[in-house]
Amino acid sequence: MIRADAAIETQALTRHFRARQRAREVRALDGVDLVVHAGECFGLLGPNGAGKSTLIKILTTLLLPTSGRASVAGYDVAAEPLAVRRRINLVSGGDSSGYGILTVRETLHLFSQFYGVPRGEARRRADELLGVTGLAEKADTRLSNLSTGMRQKLNFARGFMSDPEIVFLDEPTLGLDVEASRDVRAFIARWVRERPGRTVLLTTHYMVEADELCGRVAIIDHGRILALDTPSALKRAVPAEPVFEIQLSATGDDLDPLREIRGVRSVSHHAHPATGATELRVVVDEDDRIGEVLARLKALRRSVLHLTKMEPTLETVFIHHVGRGLADEEAVDAGSA
Repeated sequence: MIRADAAIETQALTRHFRARQRAREVRALDGVDLVVHAGECFGLLGPNGAGKSTLIKILTTLLLPTSGRASVAGYDVAAEPLAVRRRINLVSGGDSSGYGILTVRETLHLFSQFYGVPRGEARRRADELLGVTGLAEKADTRLSNLSTGMRQKLNFARGFMSDPEIVFLDEPTLGLDVEASRDVRAFIARWVRERPGRTVLLTTHYMVEADELCGRVAIIDHGRILALDTPSALKRAVPAEPVFEIQLSATGDDLDPLREIRGVRSVSHHAHPATGATELRVVVDEDDRIGEVLARLKALRRSVLHLTKMEPTLETVFIHHVGRGLADEEAVDAGSA
């Protein structure tokens, strides 16, 4: 039975597609059970083709499930789609922001009226969102004259004009610069904090973004949820070997002898582009092995400038469950393009 107190809930949710060029069925979602509580920012992480977009399309009533059930704000997405749509909004990275002949402000006003927002409140929300996204100076600029990054900022602002009960953010900072991404993250955190009961489901390829914003995170691959917990709990559960980063002086002998030390799993290094110092990454089977590494570096006449033990990150968790990192995936995609 679907829980009435859950902002989002799925039970044995599946979605199958018939592959066009293959005589087999593709399971985009394969029995997904998920509960997102009202008032939380929930992260969904997964590689391309993992099922993230399919899940969001079902939850936002854009796609029907093959089997199983899903509810949003207490309403069944298949049986009560209109009730769901009144309470949600969706921001997708790379989506079209609106109509090219309209200005930025006209676009925000138009979408506010789709949801019946009073004009005075719509103006107040538009002014706030234009400030957050850095689009205030472009308020009277037509969409057709905006850059790709500015269109994405407008796309984000548009998603909050209705002050939705639940907002789905699918790669919301895609294409934004560092400063704009930081402003967007700050707005999301404040929006959830200042509006009790408001809920965010966030998908992102930026692990730091998920770690900063999300109280809980699920990792999905091949249509299945592989792990679900708080970021800190997920990181504690990873059986990771100790990793040390060492900054060395630019001069000295070759570092290959480090690989001969018992207990050293791997050694990699590169030159810092600005200082020329060597950035060394050493993976060992036990913490005390680093003492032997430092002794060998001293024998090699390499001065240690800085030593840091690296703690597990969400990227570590992701690789542990999925078997590869997002950076590896992007590199493969680029090579095959």
